[in-house]
Amino acid sequence: MITATLKSASLFERILTSPWTLLFVIALSFFWQLGAMPLYNLDEGAFTEATREMLESGNFITPHKDGEPRYDKPILIYWLQAASTQVFGLNEFALRLPSALAASFWVLALWGFVRKHIDAPTATVAGLTLALALQVSLIGKAAVADALLNLFLALTFFDMYRYFTAPAVKTQRRSLYRAYLWMGLGFLTKGPVAVFFPVLVSFLFTLTEIRWSLHSWQVLKRWLFAAISPLGWLIFLLVTVPWYLAIYLDDGIGFFESFFLQHNAGRFTAVMHGHAGFPGYYVIALPLIVLPFSGWLINLWRNYRSAWQDQLERFLWLWFISVFIFFSFSATQLPHYLLYGATPLFILMAKYREQLTQRSLALLPPLLLIILFVALPLIVDFILHVAHGIATSHSAEVRAMWQLNPQLAGILTVAQQEFDLLYGIAMLISLAVIIWLWQHATMSLWQRLILAGVLQTVVVYGVVMPRIFTALQLPVKEAALIAQHMALPTVMYRTSAPSFSVYRQAITPKRPLQAGDLVFLRVDKRAALQCEYPELTAELIYQRGAFILLKLTAQSEFMP
Repeated sequence: MITATLKSASLFERILTSPWTLLFVIALSFFWQLGAMPLYNLDEGAFTEATREMLESGNFITPHKDGEPRYDKPILIYWLQAASTQVFGLNEFALRLPSALAASFWVLALWGFVRKHIDAPTATVAGLTLALALQVSLIGKAAVADALLNLFLALTFFDMYRYFTAPAVKTQRRSLYRAYLWMGLGFLTKGPVAVFFPVLVSFLFTLTEIRWSLHSWQVLKRWLFAAISPLGWLIFLLVTVPWYLAIYLDDGIGFFESFFLQHNAGRFTAVMHGHAGFPGYYVIALPLIVLPFSGWLINLWRNYRSAWQDQLERFLWLWFISVFIFFSFSATQLPHYLLYGATPLFILMAKYREQLTQRSLALLPPLLLIILFVALPLIVDFILHVAHGIATSHSAEVRAMWQLNPQLAGILTVAQQEFDLLYGIAMLISLAVIIWLWQHATMSLWQRLILAGVLQTVVVYGVVMPRIFTALQLPVKEAALIAQHMALPTVMYRTSAPSFSVYRQAITPKRPLQAGDLVFLRVDKRAALQCEYPELTAELIYQRGAFILLKLTAQSEFMP
């Protein structure tokens, strides 16, 4: 009996450490359901509308959104999205495909690096955890620049480590010049961050190698050679300068002032778009980013004392800690910033996978996530029930203080309809699977967590996200398609929803309203519209969730 159990465990481990399993998980995490959900505002909508306007105008130098220059990011992601739409059409799948491919190559680059520097089974486990982590799968399915940037950052760091550790000079130089290539492509994707962290981490790593010996000074000399390499910087400039020069000639100094001063330096010194954090923000965000592997990650801290003695582990920890500390002091804080330094954590988790022995630490995070999903319909019902009770209250003060915002009420009403019997059955099955994994002691905890990661991916993208996106974003798409069919002048009123323009396939301006216009707006802005334009009558064309589409006509001159 014991022998059969051991053989079964050994077979299962071989399956989980097979490269074919990794390819299956990559397909599941990044390509399954890729085009099934509407584009999300604001980020996906802004990127994809800029891409659509690029194709419409033929201006492939300066990105524009709603007819105005968009200086938030450099050009590479727009070019890739534009190329994808030329093959697959202007749709969600094509617009998200560059991110899915970038995330896939990110995982494969990690697999190749770990296979070389540790071993093949560890490489596959590291790739599985990276592909199944919640935040990674989210950006791998999103039409934004983050998956692409993380690919180039990972490639830069991997080649940087190869440069410092390769015994042959020719191998060192090849790795160095590739690192400059990746930094250049990263600089075309999201700017200085693609250069700042590699330079910082490589310098810190060099300092840790110095032991007041001839070899140590050779290491410092190697870093100096890399930092001022004429051929390396030439490669970097050949990649980056043509477009940066072209946008200067096309649009003047505007991009440089906005992107470098506001969207880079400005994000560090001031809060942008309301994304303020707090001390310890990333301590809380990190376990959520790597779900369902939060407990596995926490278990890593058992090895912090010995990590400094191992060259590779020291490099990986410096990579993570540098990113963590830097963004902890940033005024603008977003969870995906931490992904720039998360790649090494997945390598370390895979290396020390057998040290994960506390069942509650490992499996409690995915269990709590599934419990949250099970409770979502109850939470929505409770909020709407309380809101209804407040709305019928005789106290005007109570109603004014606690009644739901019309936008939120609309979203929750649609969500309530989406949480149907099929959702409940799927969640109960998922809960049963997690409980089974909790009790299935014949598998290692890391193996059970990989299965929990597969379950999480299926539940999030097959059950939860489609319903959430129906409540949040499907109304935008439906209203845009109606507006496109009606072919009337269409205006957006006090609302930011760039995906509306993507689906309508036309710029939607924010100009003064007039009779004959279609107006797209959030439901909570309708009262303001009526107050601002009392001379216009608004006919309701479409309403669902948080959004409405109105047709404006002039008030009749023959009022009774």
